[in-house]
Amino acid sequence: MTEKARPCWVLYLLECQARDSETTLYTGITTDLERRFNEHLAGVGARYTRSHPPLRVLAVREFSDRASASRAEAAVKKLPRPSKLAYFA
Repeated sequence: MTEKARPCWVLYLLECQARDSETTLYTGITTDLERRFNEHLAGVGARYTRSHPPLRVLAVREFSDRASASRAEAAVKKLPRPSKLAYFA
């Protein structure tokens, strides 16, 4: 029996359009970034991205398991904007 490949979890940062022509940031996790980004574009992703459409993926960081990715997501969401960008640098 072959061992099933474990999914790689991805923490991603999106640049989103705000109502006042400014941009905002959205942080999330997934195992399939292309699929998840397309869900956000189609308005079936997160509630936040339905009202703030994503413009592009700004940054990505990979994790070996969901728990690590979830902890990193929670930590990044608490950071101010400049620190979020620096986290991925």
